[in-house]
Amino acid sequence: MYILGVNAFHGDSSACLINDGKIIAAAEEERFRRIKHWAGFPSESISYCLEEAGIRLKDVAHVAINQDTKANLGKKVAYTLAHRPDLNLVLERIRNKKERLGIKDYLAESFPEDEFTGTVHSVEHHLAHLSSAFHVSPFDSAVVVSVDGFGDFASAAWGVGNGTKIDIEERIYFPHSLGVFYQALTQFLGFPHYGDEYKVMGLAPYGEPRYMDQMRRIVEIEKSGKFRLNLDFFRHHEQSVQYEWDDGAPVVGELFDSSLADLLGPVRGKDEPLEQHHKDIARSIQAMYEEAFFNILRALYERHKIDSLALAGGCAMNSVANGKIRRHSSFGKVYVQSAAGDAGGAIGAAYSVWHKTDSDKHGRFGMDHAYWGPGFDGVDIQTLIENRQDELKQKKCEIVNVLDEEELCGRTAEAIADGKVIGWFQGRMEWGPRALGNRSILCDPRRADMKDILNRKIKRRESFRPFAPSILREAVSSWFEEDDDVPFMMKVFQVREDQRKKIPAVVHVDGSGRLQTVTSNANPRYHKLISKFFEQTGVPIVLNTSFNENEPVVCKPDEALDCFLRTNMDVLVLGNCIVSRN
Repeated sequence: MYILGVNAFHGDSSACLINDGKIIAAAEEERFRRIKHWAGFPSESISYCLEEAGIRLKDVAHVAINQDTKANLGKKVAYTLAHRPDLNLVLERIRNKKERLGIKDYLAESFPEDEFTGTVHSVEHHLAHLSSAFHVSPFDSAVVVSVDGFGDFASAAWGVGNGTKIDIEERIYFPHSLGVFYQALTQFLGFPHYGDEYKVMGLAPYGEPRYMDQMRRIVEIEKSGKFRLNLDFFRHHEQSVQYEWDDGAPVVGELFDSSLADLLGPVRGKDEPLEQHHKDIARSIQAMYEEAFFNILRALYERHKIDSLALAGGCAMNSVANGKIRRHSSFGKVYVQSAAGDAGGAIGAAYSVWHKTDSDKHGRFGMDHAYWGPGFDGVDIQTLIENRQDELKQKKCEIVNVLDEEELCGRTAEAIADGKVIGWFQGRMEWGPRALGNRSILCDPRRADMKDILNRKIKRRESFRPFAPSILREAVSSWFEEDDDVPFMMKVFQVREDQRKKIPAVVHVDGSGRLQTVTSNANPRYHKLISKFFEQTGVPIVLNTSFNENEPVVCKPDEALDCFLRTNMDVLVLGNCIVSRN
């Protein structure tokens, strides 16, 4: 039985397809539209999923969307009657909800020759998040937590998963939200774009938490694990804030109130210099989030005494906090899916529906890798190279086909060790925002100047943002203070102090690294490449960053080649084809 899961009309629109409980394909719409965080109806992602399965829309029994307009309706009505917000705010919310209705109409418009005759299911936003973590986790029983901005009038939900069932015991409702807190303060620091919160995470280690008294005035936490915002510092609850989710990059208007400047000082403009004051605010924002987050976890562990935690929601992308869970709580085992944010809701919606139908008969599917996107064979790549041969000659590129995998990985590892910047395009594209060794740019982590080289040649991004280490799973305990599986780059650990000088390009200013653990089972070719680099250098780590240049991660071979040619990348490895600049 095929079930199509959809995250639509929100940032990071996406689709996934499962069949009899197993994932067949999953991808974010931005990869096809080439617009970051693309919001709207994910018709291209749906087309890809159907094509990957070799089926048509008429073969799909169920479509599940991670949004339910009827969820928490009593809370919505009660809030509106009690607070009487700006009429424009109410009308805007109604318009947004109307856009999310009529999924069958959108399917009919996108697939006019292929009628969908199955059933559409609306799955409450946070249930979809929780399902996206727990139902693909390795745990039979776990505490489940979802924390984000807002979805279906709630910003957080938590409870317990057992077998195939999830029992939600608590929700945090509009207008209180840790996601809004982080996003509003991100805007305050001069990072206005949707998804810029990771920049605050990268900036935070350069500061000190000097503003904790002020932060605790903004966010109030309770022993029960709940939290509240001091709404004097926000606009989203009573004024019309710009939200645009229609076929393009998401746009969110200013969420903070002008009174925040009275508390923290002047608002930083996006082009103004970053001063120590701003770095200290960033550190304080991260520390306040962690304080509230670990307060939730402590309360839940005390209540349930379950060792395992499955985490989802946009805030589960906070890899710095995730990496501290085992040290700052009693949870010993933590699972965060590769697309923990709203994109992952497509998988959660699909699994919620799957486990509703004769769930006692269903087994569990564990997601131990993220390679669910489009893949391209040697014929696709060879055709591309032949079609672009004149251009490659003009650019003085040398082209070599290396069919032996040992030799391919050995030659690539040697190029990395020589200080070259490598575009690495292999297998199926990653699901989620992280490049995990199939759509990656790879470099030597031993070079202290590699961050500057990368930013000058390709990435052109803020100098304070770190690059990530991909490490052989078997070597983690020798290089990091924690020993754990981190296949999706969703946790930050401290690098062992005696190893930091050996890999300066992937060690952040506070001695940490956002690692990816690589196994031969999950990605044999990438594991072999790192192993070859280890043999040559004694370091079982490569620097890994996403294969892009201020755009979504590349999806197709021609996009990889275009990115290679317009930047100063040294080598492109497309499958078995090595393209080198002379």
